[in-house]
Amino acid sequence: MNYDHDTLLLVDDEPTNLDILQHYLEKLNYTIVRAATGKEALAQVKKSKPNLILLDIMMPEMDGFETCKALKANEDTCDIPVIFMTALSNLEDKIKGLKVGAVDYITKPIEYKEVSARLNVHLTLQKMQGVLQQQKIAIEQKNIELQNKNRELDAFTQFVVNDLKNPLLRQAGFTKVLMKSNLLDNNLLTFLQEIEEARHQMVELVDNMGLLAKTHNQDLMMEPLDMEKIMVTVQHRFSTMIDKYQAEITFQETWPTVLGYTPWIEKILETYISNGLKYGGTPPTLELGATLQDDNMVQFWVRDNGLGLRTEQRKQLFSPLLDISKAKFTQEGYGLKLSIVRLLIEKCGGHVAVSSEVGRGSTFSFTLQSK
Repeated sequence: MNYDHDTLLLVDDEPTNLDILQHYLEKLNYTIVRAATGKEALAQVKKSKPNLILLDIMMPEMDGFETCKALKANEDTCDIPVIFMTALSNLEDKIKGLKVGAVDYITKPIEYKEVSARLNVHLTLQKMQGVLQQQKIAIEQKNIELQNKNRELDAFTQFVVNDLKNPLLRQAGFTKVLMKSNLLDNNLLTFLQEIEEARHQMVELVDNMGLLAKTHNQDLMMEPLDMEKIMVTVQHRFSTMIDKYQAEITFQETWPTVLGYTPWIEKILETYISNGLKYGGTPPTLELGATLQDDNMVQFWVRDNGLGLRTEQRKQLFSPLLDISKAKFTQEGYGLKLSIVRLLIEKCGGHVAVSSEVGRGSTFSFTLQSK
């Protein structure tokens, strides 16, 4: 198979050899250029830009090995396949030829059908490499375009997050003023409390949008975590909610050191504790602990005394973000929040899990690598 009159450079100091080989290859529709010495070959390559070079080894002044080295040392010619033509048959010479960059050998006296077969193989490989290189360049360009689009989307998301949070914060201020007013009857106060609860849910959603945007463009720096400090910080944030639900939360006394990213682990614990307080028993009772596993991972868990989850409900928890809309079990807290938890933990090298039994509560967990 000849590809659109591929150009071959024949290099041999024996004119008769060149004449015979040229005559045969031109019948196969190859375009032939010739050189009688290594130096002439290097000059001819610049002019003709051949697709492949058939190069004799035994030549005066500059032999085939030196010529091949020079070709491979030049950025403009290093990718041109070189096939040696030689009467040398010992293994050392063949190894030497391959080391200087040749792709194959043809032994003299030349068997022309063999020449044709080897040319087809190496020209086909060259064409395939060219196609693969073009595809690689196209893929790299596409990746750059996608990265730019992702950066634009992340920047837009952050812009939307900031613009949404500002009016929500102002709404919080007005709501608090009205709730302290003596002008409201019980019905209006109830409506106002509903508005405040809806505002709080919107703030959480906006915060989750911002968090997702950061996971795309943020370089994660894994660090040893001070889990005792993290637990105290998270518990303090829930002091008002704990009082509201008359909840009881118990923590184990000491915590193992693990690798992770503090803001994300705090967010994950907040999600687990918040769900435990909302959907736990009456009153909620939560236990927090950690267990060292056999694979040098530590499992952190939050156990509640809620109603528990059915098997079909558990299967829909921690759904990938793209599958959230398909889940039928979309109770608040068991949708987007847990999908984000899964994403964050997997980026930290761990995994999430839930165990539950109807009527006996649930245990939500995540793992991190032990330090």
